[in-house]
Amino acid sequence: MDRRGFVKNTGLLAMLYHLPQSGCKEQRMKMIKVTGTDAQFEREPLKGRFGFKGGYLTELWQTVARLQSDSGATGTGIATQSVLYADAELFADNTEAGGNALMFVLVNEALKFVRDTPFRDPVELLDRLRPLVDAAGRRITGKTYLNPNFVYNALVSIDNAAWLLYAKENGLSNFDEMVPSPYRDALSFRNNRIAIMYQVSYDMPVTDLVHAVKEGYFVIKVKTGFPGTQEEMLAKDMARLTEIHQALKDLRTPHTPDGKLVYTMDANGRYENKSLLLRYLDHARNIGAFDRILLYEEPFVEMNNETVGDLGVRIAADESVHDVADARRRLEQGYGALVLKGIAKTLSQSLKIAREAHLRNVPCLCADLTVNPVLVDWHKNLAARIAPFPGIGMGLMETNGDMNYAHWAEMSRYHRMAGAPWMERKNGVFTLDADFYRQSGGIFDVPPHYERMFI
Repeated sequence: MDRRGFVKNTGLLAMLYHLPQSGCKEQRMKMIKVTGTDAQFEREPLKGRFGFKGGYLTELWQTVARLQSDSGATGTGIATQSVLYADAELFADNTEAGGNALMFVLVNEALKFVRDTPFRDPVELLDRLRPLVDAAGRRITGKTYLNPNFVYNALVSIDNAAWLLYAKENGLSNFDEMVPSPYRDALSFRNNRIAIMYQVSYDMPVTDLVHAVKEGYFVIKVKTGFPGTQEEMLAKDMARLTEIHQALKDLRTPHTPDGKLVYTMDANGRYENKSLLLRYLDHARNIGAFDRILLYEEPFVEMNNETVGDLGVRIAADESVHDVADARRRLEQGYGALVLKGIAKTLSQSLKIAREAHLRNVPCLCADLTVNPVLVDWHKNLAARIAPFPGIGMGLMETNGDMNYAHWAEMSRYHRMAGAPWMERKNGVFTLDADFYRQSGGIFDVPPHYERMFI
């Protein structure tokens, strides 16, 4: 282990943590034939209106899919639907429940395709499903162009179920064994800490933010892209940054070299052009906040292809990266980080993107979808194994469900390993130990709450 708090997956680590070495011989995986499928959902209310991407959510549907193979083995996968994230235009054109209903219909359509698609691993399954589900999604929603993230979000529960079924069919007992060999090098790190990005929504009182910092949070993620015209958005974004920086500029943390808090921003693709973003960054300079910016996530609308390497701040690509080709395009445009969203775009696609980033020596982080506690640990398995993020020397992930779900405490109790030390947020970080890696964050033990949906 080095001073940055991570170790590579060496033979010694494999022995200590009982993990497979990346160079080990991989068994030939079984062909899996799914013969039975089912899906359920439950609606989870939020504490209040949750604003981002120019809109507001009041609830999130938790979707659960079950796959049964011809051997009788089953896999149950969980997902959180976020139509606003996945396709903001579709969200605006429907009621909130209507948008969620459309996505759940697409889940059921996708399950029909799964029964006709034998696979050796879930990455192969996803590759074969995606064009079929995309066409079904356009038919169901009536949209000529359906954002690919809507399709991916609909596939998350199925993909997670496929991974657990794949593990059962092949006798794999932990996350490291489950990752196919082409992707293992990208996930060969072992962070002992993950910094938690503390999300600041449009309407969060600054007093709440100050309280969070005093509790130890030090990576502050500011939601930009306020509702309104582009000029109204920019004015509100700049005013919000001023308000936040004035409140936080003199507070300190032990987690950074200079003791200062760090900021990230996320516009979720709201800015139409680079000149607007430059004005925002100039404002950050003028108020003394610019040197605090660790990264800025997905500032531009998806069709914007302006280069960003000259902005003086690391720009991260999120919504606009649907596949490896998109990742390469953004990196060529000067983007300096890729956002992994296994809980929104499937673990299968995220493994591919992580591998591309690793090959190019580009850092990754894991951003949230306001997912439930079980999915936090699915995502934590990714954040734990990617290289530490530059500037903070540890893994980096966002999780904001505890801030937003009305029944978060009850949802946390569903987790089969509720109370494990690595689930606790302390001083702005998750602290991971050998037990976390040995248990794979508990993802192989599907909570009875979700399994009972199929009884």
